[in-house]
Amino acid sequence: MTSADIPGYDLFTGLEWGSTSAVPRGRMRAKTHRKGSMPKVQSEIYVRPPWERMMRFHNLVQNQEYPNCTTLAREFEVSVRTIKRDLDFMKYRMDLPLKFDGQRNGYHYTRPVEQFPQLPISEAEVFALLVAHKAIAQYHGTPFERPLEMAFRKLTGQLDRSVQFSLGNLDEVLSFRPFAPEDADLETFQIITRGLKERRELRFLYRNLGADKAHWRQVRPYHVACVDNHWYLFAFDVRRDAMRTFALTRLRAPEITQEHFAVPKKFNLNEYLKGSFNVFKGGDDYEVVIDFDSWAADLIRGRRWHSSQELTDLPSRQIRLRMRLNSIEEAERWVLSWGTHATVVRPQALAARLSRTAADLHERYSRLGPEAENLENSRAQVLPALGSLNSMTKSAAPAQRAKKATA
Repeated sequence: MTSADIPGYDLFTGLEWGSTSAVPRGRMRAKTHRKGSMPKVQSEIYVRPPWERMMRFHNLVQNQEYPNCTTLAREFEVSVRTIKRDLDFMKYRMDLPLKFDGQRNGYHYTRPVEQFPQLPISEAEVFALLVAHKAIAQYHGTPFERPLEMAFRKLTGQLDRSVQFSLGNLDEVLSFRPFAPEDADLETFQIITRGLKERRELRFLYRNLGADKAHWRQVRPYHVACVDNHWYLFAFDVRRDAMRTFALTRLRAPEITQEHFAVPKKFNLNEYLKGSFNVFKGGDDYEVVIDFDSWAADLIRGRRWHSSQELTDLPSRQIRLRMRLNSIEEAERWVLSWGTHATVVRPQALAARLSRTAADLHERYSRLGPEAENLENSRAQVLPALGSLNSMTKSAAPAQRAKKATA
């Protein structure tokens, strides 16, 4: 038998390569009973992946315990045929010197084997491993940090020296630098994730954004997510009878109650935040249209700012972004971050908010007096933009007055 005669199958799922079967190799279906006999309930036995079985077989052989197909099939609750397929793979694909000893009724190695063949890995997979390792930085201070680091070390520990050398070289030229990463409180995080896992209501003190005092809240935790380097809890507020979003940095003294609950089947975080620009969920419906100059256009292109976004090229290498949002509060802060490189086309409500903010900023910085000499250039840039926003606000005023008169 040659290696070409061995049917290829995934070492982790047991599925044959190119197979259309939904049942992996090594997973046994209940047999169909003959007519007239009492039918049994259809069942499946889920087993461990082939790689684990092969490692077990290798260790038994190394310890000179002379395992055979029958004993291993019984241990893993699979068929003898499945174990024979594993052995063929070990002999003809991994080139392991396995031989059956009739007197001992088991297999042994005909020559010394220092270690089990390393997990085959491609260059692209090496790069993906490194990216995953760098991404662990986002979980600093959470219960995920230590397990992720340990899992990465276990994975890389199975690689040969050449792959480890490649990882070392790439590590010097690749990094993640999350902007203003949040320091999550480990104890708080653990209590919240425990409540999520056990489906039990939580009670905690929470301070709303900008508020002085914190108040007790009792919620049913549905989901925890890291959005824009901030950790949030999405939960059903029992007293308010509505969904709420809680920033973990403003949450303290969490307690797990004895009240159990069930997450509604229809709840889906992606659907829940579908119309949000970030995490704030409103109750309106806005068509947000923003034009960006050529400088900002290069930064806007090639990124997914929102699931509903549409990008349209404009003359002079400018670009127009169109989105559908249920609130404009977060969009306002985002537009302001672009300075004079962004111009709101609509909605009018967003343009008016930006106009008021620009006026307040101009008044605040104009008070600096002699110390503000360097601000004159920026003032010359802000005033035209302020004027264009004011003209948009004024142009909409007659229509608004007419609408009120009609009402």
